[in-house]
Amino acid sequence: MLIYLHIPYCDSKCHYCSFNTYVDKFETQSKYMKALYQQLVFELQRFDVTPQSIETLFIGGGTPSTVDPELYAPIFELLLPYMKKNAEITTEANPNSASKAWLEGMKKLGVNRVSFGVQSFSTQKLKALNRAHNPQQAKEAIHTAKELGFAHLSLDLIYNYQGDTKELLINDIKEAFSLPIDHISAYELTIEVGTKFSATPEVRQEDEDLAFFVTDEIEKRGFKAYEISNFGTYQSKHNKGYWELKNYIGAGAGAVGFLKNRRYYPQTDIESYVADPLHITEEALTPDELLTEKIFLGLRSTIGVEKSLLSEAMIKKANILCEKKKLLCDATHYYNKNFFLSDELALYILG
Repeated sequence: MLIYLHIPYCDSKCHYCSFNTYVDKFETQSKYMKALYQQLVFELQRFDVTPQSIETLFIGGGTPSTVDPELYAPIFELLLPYMKKNAEITTEANPNSASKAWLEGMKKLGVNRVSFGVQSFSTQKLKALNRAHNPQQAKEAIHTAKELGFAHLSLDLIYNYQGDTKELLINDIKEAFSLPIDHISAYELTIEVGTKFSATPEVRQEDEDLAFFVTDEIEKRGFKAYEISNFGTYQSKHNKGYWELKNYIGAGAGAVGFLKNRRYYPQTDIESYVADPLHITEEALTPDELLTEKIFLGLRSTIGVEKSLLSEAMIKKANILCEKKKLLCDATHYYNKNFFLSDELALYILG
């Protein structure tokens, strides 16, 4: 069992961001966190959560570091009896708002992993992306988190923005590895509808070689890829839980939950969510839809695809890919060697 909490507040809206976030509704935070609590009480019953069964808690956004730790405290008190002893508890944070006091407060609550939204160590690129921090703030925040004793630290990088070169990305990667982290998420810039960049899609450069370059440069420094965008000496249990299609509670405006064969969508508007956090839309997934997801997610990561899930026709196609050395296989699973080909391979098996 996993839990995701969505914090929809941000100091500024990044030009590439399509997540449900707001820069002008900070006055709603107290009511919003109470609504989160109310939804969690309901979801713990709906999901029939038992004591010490929650494997991971992930606080994302938005920017969780814009909310004071004291507002999180009641939620942690509610969830503590349900958390496994060694549960992975992650919060995202932005370097400009993840102060020492904030990090200390979150660690006292039980957070043991912090994922920093760095994106780049280039001042010019950070400004172009409309990030609210500078490179020095990123370095200082990560060092502070290490000094405070967080067990695991991660940072995000983004590539294939216009003007990205191997030299710039090498510098980003070298700077990242100079810091006390054990995980990197490296994402290729995508242009999403409704974002600032959607009006200027040319800011995304089409350079497939850079994707392979970034992967190679990260891996040769000892962080192995365990999913198309994730690398580390530590592998996030929460990330892997998603790819394994484990059940997860999604609480907050813009979150998504999953239980067996259904998805649950709370309202996205903050005021509407605060007024009625239990107004949740359900979506039923068919067996074919679930199988499709398992194949796509399995081939995008080291999780792989269970042979027992596939039809004879699918197994025949997967075996052809093994013969052509596009997939690896053992007695029970198929595994992808090249995550960048995952969607193409999945479509071939499903076709």
